[in-house]
This record gives sequence, C-alpha cells and structure tokens, in this order.
Amino acid sequence: MDTGKIRVRFAPSPTGLLHVGNARTALFNWLFARRMGGDFILRIENTDAERSGERHEKQIIEDLCWLGLNWDEGPNEVDGGERGAFGPYRQAKRTEIYAAHTKRLLLDEQAYRCFCTPEDLEAERKKALAEHRPQVYSGKCRGLSKALITQNLSKGKPYAVRLKIPGNPIRFHDMVRGDLEFAPGTISDPILVRSAQGGANGASPGVPVYNYVVAVDDALMGITHVIRGDDHISNTPKQVAIFEAFNWKVPEFAHLSTILGSDRERLSKRHGATSISSFREMGYLPEALVNYLALLGWGAEDGKTEIFTPDQLVHAFALERVTPSPAIFDVEKLNRLNRHFMKLAEPARLASLCWDYFGGLMPGKEDASDAVLVWFFHVVALLAPSVNHLDALPAKAAFIFHIDPGLARDDEENAAILKTDSARTVLTELAARVRAHSGGVTASDFATWMNEVKEAAAVDGNDLYHPVRIALTGSHSGPDFDKLIPLIEQGAALSLGIPSVRERLEQ
Repeated sequence: MDTGKIRVRFAPSPTGLLHVGNARTALFNWLFARRMGGDFILRIENTDAERSGERHEKQIIEDLCWLGLNWDEGPNEVDGGERGAFGPYRQAKRTEIYAAHTKRLLLDEQAYRCFCTPEDLEAERKKALAEHRPQVYSGKCRGLSKALITQNLSKGKPYAVRLKIPGNPIRFHDMVRGDLEFAPGTISDPILVRSAQGGANGASPGVPVYNYVVAVDDALMGITHVIRGDDHISNTPKQVAIFEAFNWKVPEFAHLSTILGSDRERLSKRHGATSISSFREMGYLPEALVNYLALLGWGAEDGKTEIFTPDQLVHAFALERVTPSPAIFDVEKLNRLNRHFMKLAEPARLASLCWDYFGGLMPGKEDASDAVLVWFFHVVALLAPSVNHLDALPAKAAFIFHIDPGLARDDEENAAILKTDSARTVLTELAARVRAHSGGVTASDFATWMNEVKEAAAVDGNDLYHPVRIALTGSHSGPDFDKLIPLIEQGAALSLGIPSVRERLEQ
C-alpha cells in the first residue's frame, strides 16, 4: 500500500508504563511526521494477552496526549474506538489477517512447518555449543516431504511456522547508522508462528510472533519509515526477510541510540524516575519534557540551541542529525529546562496544576473562595521560579502556612544570628512598631518600620534583615519583603490558619 505520504508509527506494548526511551521514540516519529507533512500512527501491540492490559493502554494514551503527541490514525483518545482506514490498530484484533498471510507464505513455499519439539531444539543448541558453532536452528524440517507433513497434521502434532531465509546476506540501510549487512547463518530460519496444530477436530492457527506481526502490520499500514530504539537492530534482518518474502517494499529504518544513566548503564528505575507518569506526578511541564527528550540523541543545526517549543522542534527536526552515540539522561539539565518553561508559563496554569500538591494545607479547590484562589495564584507566582518541579512547592511554601520557632532557632546559622545583641534589638524595635499598629500590615508599612529600626538599632544589611527574615519565615534567606509581607497578611485574613506578621514576631 502506497499513499504517497511519509507514514510512521509508534507501536507500544501495553504491558507497563510508558518510559522515557519509548516516549523519545514516539516523539521522534511524531516530529518526523509533522516536519515532513506525513502521518503519525499509533498501533497497540497487544498480542501478549497475559501481560497486556487495558489499564496500561489507557495510561500510555493519556501520557502521549499529555506530551502533545497527537496521532492521525489509531485508538481514539476518548471512547476507546479507532480511527483510520488501515485498522484495526490493536494487534489482538488482527489475528485473522496474520493467519491469512501465513497460509499465503506456506502456499508460496516461502515458509514451512517445523515439528521439532522443545527437547529437539535444546539438543541442537547443546550440540552447536559443544562444537563452537552459532546456536541457531539447523533447518532440518525444511525438507520434510508433503506426505510426512500431512501425516503429522492428521495426528494433531503441534508445529511452528518458520520463514525460509535465503542464502544471500540480508542488507538494509539505516538512516542513523548507514548500510548494515547480516549473514544468513546468523539469522537462521526465524519462527513466524508458534503452537500451531492440525487434527481432525479442527486446526489451531497458532500464535504469531513479534517480528512477524510487526512486518505484516507495517506493510499493510503503508509505513514508510520505521524509527525505533537500537535494541531492535537484531530484529530488523528478520523483518526485512519477511518483507522480501511477500515482495513488499522494505521501509526505511532509523535506530535511535540507547539512553543511559549517569553511570553509563542502561537507564532503569535505579536511576530514579523513568516513566512519563512519574514525571507528570512530580510536576514537570510537558513542554519541558518534550524539549529534553528531543535532545537525547539529536541536536540543532547550529550545534548550540537547546531550548525549543514543540512548534520550534517540528521546524528544526531532521533525522540526519540523529546520532548513534548513546545519550546520557541528565536530570539536572531536565530541571533547568523545566525551570525555564515554568517561568514562561501562565501563573494561573501553574496554580491549577499544583493545587492538589498542597493537600491539607488548602481547602478543596471546589470549596475555595475567589479570594483564596487569587491569593494562591500569587503564592505560586512568587515561589515557582525557585523549585525544579511543582511537587516541591509545598515544602518551599511551608513557612507561609506555619512557623515553628523552635526549629528555626535550632538551625545553627539561625541561632548564631539570633543570639547577637543587634538581632535582639532589631526584633524588639520592629515588634513594638507592629504592636502599636492597628489593622493589617502593608508592604509600605513594613518598609517604613524597617527604615526606622535601621536608625534605632544602628545596623544595616544582613544584620538588619536576617533576624527579621528568620522570625517571619524560619530562614535567613527567601523572597523579598515587599512581595512576602502582603502574602502573609492576606493569607492570615483568609481563615487559612496562617499566622500574621504580628503573630510571627510575638512567637
């Protein structure tokens, strides 16, 4: 099938969460399709019924939508149906298609039935190992007579269907790695279908294997470019042989580099968060994660630019600049990008995203007054630039909601500051002015009093500001007072249990 368009696919198996390696694969496919004006297809590889689950499929779809990687054909995001002219897009619904193509290969003598038992195959493997030969299938069932095949089928003897690998090397071009070649002896005759069975009581078509269904699906869906991880390189010659057995056009291949952790071992859970859902839960922005994933094995034409919006990535992306060298997952670099995009984001969006992180500190969002929502908006706007991801905001904002004077004084640096005579004078002078003031404290009031305290205590700089900041926040560093004081006073007036400036100074 040739539509005349670039067509790529992302084909996850719903046996677990979408991790960064697969997400990077999906992104590169999406970027290539959008850059080339082609189609991006989502196909669910769920032939493994025991391990596949609707829950994981739903999570994968949600994560792709969150990343903004919309697809042109595949499962619908909302109702679980499908859209597109080349479905079904779930492999579990394509079993009849695979069975029909298996019959075709057998009739054309491009494949054959193998009746070797597991014990036969293990004996072959051990013999090859002892003789220092490649541990591949010998092909002894290739030449079975039709009479013996019929006899075995009539007895209901189970069999596998194997592809006849030609005697010449299998070659293909990899857009990332160049021309690759595999000797037929290293591939053997791969299994296409397992556990098939004949017999008088009806035949079982068997279970088609990964390499077979992938090749059939790619051909029938008109996939022109297969962009995937380099762990699939060893699968590619088998799939090329399947394409050639059907006289189908072989797609272009591009195998992406492995993603490694900081220790240069394959990225895994021991390196920290690796699933997209984990990064979502931690409060990373999708545009930051998309930007970072794009930089894992790809770089801009100028070799310098690293910050891209999704639209900018589409215009800049080119497969020719994908490198085969392993990519190192650098959490600090991701954090820098996330901080950048948080600064660009609308504060109202950030406030909405991180509301649930505050748990018992805030009322339910549906019960919050407009005044509380506005106040929270300003809290997030003030503190978000100082965290790497949004789930860190509650800890950063904890001093606004409550102060523990004992803990503040237990800190060695704080204690050293507070025990000085000048610190005691500063806090005494400021507390006196606050007590003499009726009503709430404004930023202007506070600035006036601090100037007066400066004169009365004859101190300036850190000697003036550090004791006050410790009293108000529990730390000698933090936001500017002109922004902090209104937040404290407004929060105290909202019946959220937040101590006012006066209460903090009197503790």
